[in-house]
Amino acid sequence: MPRPALALCMALITAGLIAGCTNPATPPQQAALQAVEPVAAEPAPPYDVRAALAAADRSPADLARDVGRKPAEVLEFVGVGPGMTVLDLIAAGGWYTEVLAAAVGAEGRVYAQNPAVVLQFNDGANDKALTARLADDRLPNVTRLDVEINVLGLAPESVDVVLTALNFHDVYNRDPAQAAGVAQVVRAVLKPGGVFAVIDHDGNADADNTKLHRMPKADAVAVLEAAGFVVEASDVLANAEDDRSQFVFAEGLRGKTDRFLLKAVKPAG
Repeated sequence: MPRPALALCMALITAGLIAGCTNPATPPQQAALQAVEPVAAEPAPPYDVRAALAAADRSPADLARDVGRKPAEVLEFVGVGPGMTVLDLIAAGGWYTEVLAAAVGAEGRVYAQNPAVVLQFNDGANDKALTARLADDRLPNVTRLDVEINVLGLAPESVDVVLTALNFHDVYNRDPAQAAGVAQVVRAVLKPGGVFAVIDHDGNADADNTKLHRMPKADAVAVLEAAGFVVEASDVLANAEDDRSQFVFAEGLRGKTDRFLLKAVKPAG
């Protein structure tokens, strides 16, 4: 190249005015990569508790009780999901323990708690039933807690959901102050935002609910709100055909009582 032309090229390089005399352009492959929009990850399908329960190896006897107990609807309302830590409070023979184990999956954990009086009741029927249910490590994500409620041994704020089914009336009817104490124990082990789910036989305010094994929903709500929970109710287990005047184990009524379902949330703040 003649010297004048070379000098001109050098000047243009300095000025950055011509592509041919500047730094090499971005390689075509790199430019193409830069032009491609990032591919968004496929969102995970929504959790289906019904599918989880359907896939579980539950006994025909347990499945037969689904009609009255509606476990899928209950757990959807409560918000139980995979990977959670759940406490089945007063688990008795463990019907709900197994339902919860299926719902939280292999990454979750369920504690089946029973006090001594429940394990000894009716010649140890609950103890025998729970032992058989958990035999041969059949439900590996379940841990038995054969302890009193006031000595659970669980770390504070370590549990996502506590559920008690058809038991709170016994505690309350024995002593309302004891029911208040149970609510406080539960609140202590729940994480902020955690749920205390209470299912029970609804009762009439003017009835002998101790004799009938019932509890008015308003009384349960009052206990839970006094313990600092924010309470929401569901009528998924309601039965208008039960006038709440009979013993819950009366012929033709067992499994068909008018029941309340409460979702008591521990405030996050």
